[in-house]
Amino acid sequence: MKIKNKSALIISILIPILVGSLSSLFSGNMSYSTFNKPSFSPPSFIFPIVWTILYILMGISSYIIYSSDDKNKGKALVTYAIQLFFNFFWSIIFFGSSQYLLAFIWLIILIILIVIMIYQFYHIEPLAAYLQIPYLLWCIFAAYLNFMIYKLN
Repeated sequence: MKIKNKSALIISILIPILVGSLSSLFSGNMSYSTFNKPSFSPPSFIFPIVWTILYILMGISSYIIYSSDDKNKGKALVTYAIQLFFNFFWSIIFFGSSQYLLAFIWLIILIILIVIMIYQFYHIEPLAAYLQIPYLLWCIFAAYLNFMIYKLN
């Protein structure tokens, strides 16, 4: 990956980090530790670490697409923005509103959007798509946790 514009790379990384931070801020004070959870739920300190890594990978991936000369990059970046919108509101729905079933459905839509985004990114630059795979896998795991928390609470 050749960095053409360092400022664009930094902004691309900061956008998902800012989205995640604002979402967390608007989600309220409900703690993950207060839920009845499935037995193999990770400890709460894992989540900010994983999300920070995922947001950095998302930013690098979006920068790769942004920097490409492909005629479809605009459409792919719109899909990226839409999935970021869904990402932003999931925590607010889950933690802020305690709407666990709605949050699960919202997360399923997010996962579908991530798959579409990966597909679009792959056709522009495969590396950008590969960098999104950990995000997809984490969201699938999050959907399982979300559903189990809905069932157990």
